[in-house]
Amino acid sequence: MTETTLTIRGMTCGNCRAHVHKALAGTAGVISAEVDLEAGRAEVRYDAETASPNEMIAAVQDAGYDAEVETTA
Repeated sequence: MTETTLTIRGMTCGNCRAHVHKALAGTAGVISAEVDLEAGRAEVRYDAETASPNEMIAAVQDAGYDAEVETTA
């Protein structure tokens, strides 16, 4: 199992959070997703053999929001 944090932009309400969660949870290989509306981020656990951060980002974008892998500097 691999974990990543995505920065999500464009969420403004609980329904937005639910849409992003549904998009991530519906991505093949995603084990779990915790979406935090206030922080604008999602913690995702996934099987690296069947999913990638790029696929998760694409799913969030298809749902109408912007996403990128959060990096620590």
